[in-house]
Order: sequence, then C-alpha cells, then structure tokens
Amino acid sequence: MVNDAYSFANSNLNNPSDLASDDPVRANVLDAAQKVRDTTPLAQSFTNFVTINLVANAQLAAGGTAAMSFLPDDIAGGEAASGASYINVGTLLPFYKDALKEIAEKFQADHHRWVLDPVAAGLGTTRTAILKSFKAAPPTIIRGNASEIIKLREMWELPLDEGDSTSDSASAKQSSGPVGVESADDVEAAEAAARTLARYIARFDAQGQGAVAVSGETDLVTDGERTYRLPGGSAMMTKITGAGCSLGGVTATYLAVADPLTAALAASALYNRASETGEANSHGPGSFQVAFLDGLWSTTPEQIAASPILG
Repeated sequence: MVNDAYSFANSNLNNPSDLASDDPVRANVLDAAQKVRDTTPLAQSFTNFVTINLVANAQLAAGGTAAMSFLPDDIAGGEAASGASYINVGTLLPFYKDALKEIAEKFQADHHRWVLDPVAAGLGTTRTAILKSFKAAPPTIIRGNASEIIKLREMWELPLDEGDSTSDSASAKQSSGPVGVESADDVEAAEAAARTLARYIARFDAQGQGAVAVSGETDLVTDGERTYRLPGGSAMMTKITGAGCSLGGVTATYLAVADPLTAALAASALYNRASETGEANSHGPGSFQVAFLDGLWSTTPEQIAASPILG
C-alpha cells in the first residue's frame, strides 16, 4: 500500500488490466461494503496487544463492531455471536501455544470462518509451533506480507503446483522469513505461495472457499484460481504501528458478511482509499493515524467498489 504511480508501475508485471465498472467482482465488493455499513457485524479478535486499540478502532471506523479477548473460552464462546473472527500472532505469551491451537480446532469443528495474520512467521520456536498447528485447522483468509506468506507455505510443507514451481520463477523462491515484522520479499515473489495456500485452506471450508491477501507496494489477493492486484494507498502506512494488524481485523469484519475473496478485496481497497485520504489530511505519523481512521469512516461503499482492481 503505497503511492499510486509506484504501485501501478509495479502491478503491470503480468500486464493485468483494471476490472470494468460492471464486473461482478465490483458488484460483490459494493454489496459487502454496504452490508457492513448497514448491519455493523461483529468480528471478534485475539490479536497483538501492541496494536489492539488500532485494530478495534479500525473495525469500528469501517462500520463493524469489535470484541477483543485473550481467553480461549471467551473466543470459543463468542463465535456464535460473531460473523467471523481474527487471530494475530504478533506478540505472544507462553500459554498462547496451546490456546491458539485450541481455538483454531474449535473454529474448524464449528465451521466458523476466521482470518489469520501470521506475523513474523519463522521467528522463534513457539511462533513456529503455533503457525504449524494451524495447518490441521486452517483459517478462511490469510493476510500477511510477502515474507510471511512464503514462510507459512514452507512451514506447512505445501508443494507448489507444477506451473508455479519453475526454477526461473521469482514467485517460486524461498524466503528466510520476515525481518522482524517487515517483509524481506516483494509481493510478486509471494504469488505462487499465496495461490497454493488459498487452494489448501479452501479444502477445509464448508463452501470450499478461501483467500490469501498479500500486502505491499501493490496488494495481491487470490482465491487460488483468480488473482487480483490492488494498487494505491499511502507509504505513511509504514510509519505507524498496526496498519497490517488492523487490516486483518477489518478483513474479518468483511468476512462476516461476504465470501473470502470479496472480503479480502474489499478490505484492501478500503485501506488504500482511506490511507490516501489520511495522507492528504495529515502532517506526520501522529496526525496520519487519526486522519486514516477518519478515512475509514468517510470512504463510501461506492468509492471502495470503484477502487483500482487489476485482474
């Protein structure tokens, strides 16, 4: 999510074109955005305690409702009232190793849809054990940066499809993992891993659906069969803590009312538009965060659906 000119230049690697105004994908995004505004769906979160406030505020500003907890029984008990849930592994405590596995298994048993942000995938044995445990009870949407997506595919030991695994393909590369919480890889390098993960998680969904969203200079969203790129946004998003974490929470808000691909597209499009508004109305990181939340609130469903979506 950065400035438009840079994003459009990078997104043309595979010569995608902007979807027509009457494309069904845009109609689905519009419907999802309007439903969130009309119904204020609840999407509960077990999230990074460094950024929990921004996650909750972003969900509210996007039109949803937030509920945060670190207790497995709270999250498991709250799924009935939640249209979807969100798990973020950004900051971990020792008991999370068992708690998060227990929550994921409960979600799987109840066919409850949820979003995973595999923050800093590959860092530490506890984080690795947690993320590996999700393979047996995977999320409905995975949202992360390029290095996290590549590393998660490696952790789950999922073979790339033959068409994605040619030795000269940049998207078939391996990653040493994120640098802290930042990506060491560009979005295009994660395309094959994203498609592979999307196809895998769809097998566990009651409707056979799943999606992976890769955030970066140009966002990439795929359901394993269809892949879209979303240019735009503001580089100021890299200057505040919790931009990606809150995007995961808002993606869960949209998942409460829409299919996984539509939810991921709508959330990414909203963030690009809101961050552009935030940059235009701020003077630095502090005022940007406030203006960004205002942008989430003021961006209309029509503006979200009209965002550049290259496919």
